[in-house]
Amino acid sequence: MTGQATPTPHETPVGDLGRRIARRRAQLGLTRKETAIRAGMAPSYLRHLEEHPGAAPSAGALLRLAGALRTTVSELAGGTTETAPGPGSALRDARLVALGPDECRRLLGTHGVGRLVAPLTDEILAVPVNYSVVDGAVVFRTDPATAPGRAAGRRVAFEVDRIDDAFGVGWSVLVQGTARTVTDPDEQRTLTARAYSNPWAGGPRTTWMRIDPDGITGRRIAR
Repeated sequence: MTGQATPTPHETPVGDLGRRIARRRAQLGLTRKETAIRAGMAPSYLRHLEEHPGAAPSAGALLRLAGALRTTVSELAGGTTETAPGPGSALRDARLVALGPDECRRLLGTHGVGRLVAPLTDEILAVPVNYSVVDGAVVFRTDPATAPGRAAGRRVAFEVDRIDDAFGVGWSVLVQGTARTVTDPDEQRTLTARAYSNPWAGGPRTTWMRIDPDGITGRRIAR
């Protein structure tokens, strides 16, 4: 399968539109040049859209770009930010395909946000967290006083997914294992150096937690 295209340092998108374009082409495994050719525009113009927050492409350019990235103009423009995924129409010939362990691990490593599910004393926790995958383990930073921090020592589930409303396809991966707090200073330094996803919620989230999978399964909705 085609690997994901990761923006190089000189390609780092600046504006919201630029971030959405770069993120979507990375999901599809497309380079900037490949995307520009599909959209019928110069790579230099696509670079301008990705790197300049004030870029204002025409409606026609946005439409071509959305088509090249197999998405919608509304998605690129950020009009669906507050909309939950899934309102699109299902494929008439869709089928559910089980994913093998290797494919599950590959998909798990492509994301930065997943859902932690854990049974606590008085409730069932289900919250999104920013995560990374380091040496096969799901790792994330939190505050021990928060709900994710209270999951330490418990058997948990961790789920990531990707839904493409425009085409009615998607996938999900479920990890099961025991969450633990990372207390070893060397391991903490390793995670700080190697993890790439920072907590969006902000605040002093300095406690590392990890989930070493003892089970991983996944499914894909495909044509």
